Amino acid sequence: MDMIGLRVSRETSERLDHFVSLFEKWSRSINLVAPSTRQQIWQRHIADSAQIFKILPDPKQWIDLGSGGGFPGVITAILLAETGAGWVHLVESNHKKASFLRLALSETAARGSVHVSRIEDAPEKVPDCEAISARALADLDLLLDYTNPWAQKAPALRCLFHKGRDYQAEVEKARGRWQFDLVIHPSALERDSVILEITNQALKV
Repeated sequence: MDMIGLRVSRETSERLDHFVSLFEKWSRSINLVAPSTRQQIWQRHIADSAQIFKILPDPKQWIDLGSGGGFPGVITAILLAETGAGWVHLVESNHKKASFLRLALSETAARGSVHVSRIEDAPEKVPDCEAISARALADLDLLLDYTNPWAQKAPALRCLFHKGRDYQAEVEKARGRWQFDLVIHPSALERDSVILEITNQALKV
């Protein structure tokens, strides 16, 4: 199977298929993603999420903030299963969504675990990580507030955030309070979308 130039094994492809089956079943009773995007799950959500792993394919300790329907956290955890190393800590405050995420991780043998927690409390539950992801969660300024407790302890921390066409305005706003290094990865799927890779973040003094 080939997604966005990322080749995966038959076993990983089967895991992704099973995740889709679970997602479709649970989506009938709880709102995991915007209803208008459910029919495009492979491109709009799975392939889009897989871009994170393509940027950072080496096994790492991840934190996925506001995991919701499992994008990109569960997809990263499924792709890590092929490497046999690394782990994704999915942070989700909604108990119903957290139940779905636990089942999805368990039934796909993905490398991840779920923490039912507000994002502000997550640093106490998962004190250390090497990378953080978030998708459709908050603007960049607030995301940096969320990730700062980990960034203060780990200068090499890499944060990957999916963003849409207004990302430049978010970057300009965030630079009012923060200093950080930025790499912009154009989306392989959406012309106006990007993934922002943030390193060396710190509050301005």
